[in-house]
Amino acid sequence: MGNKISTVLACFVITAFSLCACGAKADSWAYVHEPEKEILSLSDNGKAVYKGSNYKYTKDDSFITLKDDSDKELKLRYVQEVPEKMVLYEKLKLNYQGEGSPENVIGAWVDDNGRSSFQFTEKGTFAEDNIFYGHFNVDEGAKTIKLMYDEPLEDTVIYYELDGNTLTIDYPWALVHTGSDLGGPVDEGTIK
Repeated sequence: MGNKISTVLACFVITAFSLCACGAKADSWAYVHEPEKEILSLSDNGKAVYKGSNYKYTKDDSFITLKDDSDKELKLRYVQEVPEKMVLYEKLKLNYQGEGSPENVIGAWVDDNGRSSFQFTEKGTFAEDNIFYGHFNVDEGAKTIKLMYDEPLEDTVIYYELDGNTLTIDYPWALVHTGSDLGGPVDEGTIK
């Protein structure tokens, strides 16, 4: 009798452990410059955590679409050429600093908290955060701005939407799996 109870109890524990161990598998991502700090987790059960907030998500070849509890959507563009690295485009809203309404991206743009800024001139030069400088090209059809830095930085393509005095950009950030030692530049060859 004692052996039967022990056997049943052992089977119960093994079954319970197996059910717990079969939880959703998560794909955890961090910025290349902070590989230990997770910013995005995508679970195979359709749940995501992005910068500490919980979402449901869907993913296609170009976008990760996050939905919060009130069904508000956030579409994040991404490029993943290899399994261990990804380029994630994060949205940044910038406010026009000039008078009237801009006709295009030319002018000074600053985010709400004053931490991020761009200035685009009619001469085709730009300043990013008053730290990085270079030249730019706008492709109005593709809704992209190509930033060609004076510093030894790779050219960067950002996507943009202009709505009145608000410029929303999708800015690329290189990601690696959390805890990865794969730091260094990500080949953005297809992001031109």
